[in-house]
Amino acid sequence: MNDQLKTYWEDIYNTKSPYEVSWTELKPEHSLILIHNTQAPRNSPVIDIGGGDSMLVDYLLEDGYSDVTVLDISAAAIERAKKRLGEKAEKVTWVISDILDFKPERHYTIWHDRATFHFLTTVEQKEKYRSLVEIVAANGHMILGTFSMSGPEKCSGLPVCQYDITALANVFKDLFEAKSHFYADHVTPFQTSQNFLFADFIKTNN
Repeated sequence: MNDQLKTYWEDIYNTKSPYEVSWTELKPEHSLILIHNTQAPRNSPVIDIGGGDSMLVDYLLEDGYSDVTVLDISAAAIERAKKRLGEKAEKVTWVISDILDFKPERHYTIWHDRATFHFLTTVEQKEKYRSLVEIVAANGHMILGTFSMSGPEKCSGLPVCQYDITALANVFKDLFEAKSHFYADHVTPFQTSQNFLFADFIKTNN
């Protein structure tokens, strides 16, 4: 694990409230729309990459999803989510890991990632991520939310990659096919706007 990067994110989650970070959503509506549109059974394995203390897991449990995994590099973020969920946290599989160190041991029907992938800025990092998502089940879904070409060039002081649907699809060509996509503005807790690309990819290479 990149210890420096882990320390960076631990400091953020230990010192800032959800209303002091740009990515907070009271309800992750765009992600939920794409997840629901997959029409995957509610007992399908779902993983949220970089989920931290996102509210997505709350809504998935409320909607009846019974096999949910949340991965984040920050133990503090996950502890925050567990505290919020209370007893419901026992229904979730929690993984503390840098995504590039993750060693999945099972297939997932839905792989969801809002705002983790765009932090991977090198060819090597993107290739590693591509190798990871091969674990998505045949005909499963990879749902990605990244900054669009008109979105920010940095997040929390770190550089990111911006994408349009062509560039994003090109990273995963011959493995996933873009089923649907849209662009949407995220209004941060401090009332700035960030343009995102959201896309649902279908696993085509079995």
